Amino acid sequence: MTDTPARLLNLLSLLQTPREWPGSELAERLEVSPRTIRRDIDRLRDLGYPVEATMGAVGGYRLVAGAAMPPLLLDDEEAVAIAVGLRAGAGHAIEGIEEASVRALAKLEQVLPSRLRHRVTTLQAATIPLTRGDGATIDPQTLTVIAATVTGRERLRFGYRAGDGTETKRQVEPYRLVSTGRRWYLVAYDVGREDWRTFRVDRVSEPFATGARFTPQELPEGADGAELLSRTMSRQQAEHDVDVTFAAPASFVAARLPDTLGAPTPTGEEECRLRVRTGDSVEWLALRLALVDCEFTVAGPRELVEYVTDLGARLTRSV
Repeated sequence: MTDTPARLLNLLSLLQTPREWPGSELAERLEVSPRTIRRDIDRLRDLGYPVEATMGAVGGYRLVAGAAMPPLLLDDEEAVAIAVGLRAGAGHAIEGIEEASVRALAKLEQVLPSRLRHRVTTLQAATIPLTRGDGATIDPQTLTVIAATVTGRERLRFGYRAGDGTETKRQVEPYRLVSTGRRWYLVAYDVGREDWRTFRVDRVSEPFATGARFTPQELPEGADGAELLSRTMSRQQAEHDVDVTFAAPASFVAARLPDTLGAPTPTGEEECRLRVRTGDSVEWLALRLALVDCEFTVAGPRELVEYVTDLGARLTRSV
């Protein structure tokens, strides 16, 4: 590789992975001599990159923490992932970092290649705050395809798997991507059913932008995407009156429960009680209770008692 600027960028990209690189391996990767690698390392240091060298048979080069944050080189998926995280920080984040998240997102978009700028911009424009990580994983490409059709007002086709496993083909006019605390949802007008529908994005397969433009339908009763999703979920999910006693201090339990379940009430120095009405599934509730990592007793509802009993028996049989 004879193009020095391009070689330096490739070298920097390699060094930004969390490992130590032998000089011989870097030389082989970049198709240059070890002497050229040494000169390029010096150039990076002159530019302010803190590259550390270690001697010996297993020595090499690695990028370490310096006095200032150096520029980062990102591949396509890394750039999209950072944009997703920054969008979360801008609209649904820890108090005090919203403005910084917006600034960082703006800087990222300004320097993105054109092939990525559209993906990131549409994802930012088409979504409402991101999930907090408790839900099913989703291919980022699925999100960006859907987001592009939302922004471009373009009809979308996809396969959809319902909760009972039924597979259907859908054609929709996408309105918004919305998230709850754990999952992504698509709010859209279902062309075949001539009505508004919400779809769990982790159940969407093979999304395809048809290229057909549409004029958005009027939302029912002036609701926005999040409100329409909330109404749909409240109709679909039965609520449970959860009653659980934990053999641990309230502060310990509260730190390990999601905010959506509220805070337990102390009933003693080493005991507390959680009473909450929620539409969460018993499967998810059982998992969250188990992750508190202390003894607990479920008094209700009956469905949760039965599921926790069955889950405990299955776990016992597995060891």
